[in-house]
Amino acid sequence: MTEIPWLERSRPFLRALDEWYDSLPTANMKDYFLSPARVAVLCVDLTNAFCHEGPLSSPRVAAIIPPIVRLFQRAYDLGVRYFLLPQDRHTERAVEFEAFPPHSVAGTDEARTVPELLALPFANLFQVFPKNSINPFLETGLDDWVDVHPGVNTYYVVGDCTDFCVYQLAMHLRVRANAKGLQRRVIIPANCVDTYDLSVEQARELGAFPHDAELLHRVFLYHMAVNKVEVVQELL
Repeated sequence: MTEIPWLERSRPFLRALDEWYDSLPTANMKDYFLSPARVAVLCVDLTNAFCHEGPLSSPRVAAIIPPIVRLFQRAYDLGVRYFLLPQDRHTERAVEFEAFPPHSVAGTDEARTVPELLALPFANLFQVFPKNSINPFLETGLDDWVDVHPGVNTYYVVGDCTDFCVYQLAMHLRVRANAKGLQRRVIIPANCVDTYDLSVEQARELGAFPHDAELLHRVFLYHMAVNKVEVVQELL
């Protein structure tokens, strides 16, 4: 096979990308805030549709449930009480279904928060923000929540998928703060986000776009880090 010129030129960057990812630090959650009242946990799309059932469910995404549950518990133990859950809750004829198979239709089991998260004893604190697109802020009221809680200046972002809703959520938090001249920290623990994998062969059979999870997970985390989203390997 003839070598692809741009791919050959990109090899040094891809090696550097992998080195960057492997060197992400493990951090202590306590180092990221002075007061728990100034912290919110944002968990996007940790629902049955992406973890346990339906055409978009993924074992890679399901694997982030245990570390997210631990992060929720750790944050709660430190006094955090803001747990915000933007989640797909589509209409039956959602325009998004032109790009992705129908999923997370309102009222179905797919649209429900994963039971592992709901089993936490403080699940009554969860605030769900239904969304009808991959952007967790469009027509959801989440921007309104941020605006009426100006004291919150630190956001932990977890969930799926790294290159779709997580990316849109974290970048919106970051660039909106930049535009408003606000000091805000957006922190992503890499072990609490992931994306799905679809090989070239599988994609051809399905008539879909291939999706390399390992590459896209790293590239989008890196792009967020370039924009001053703080990416760590894990929050303890």
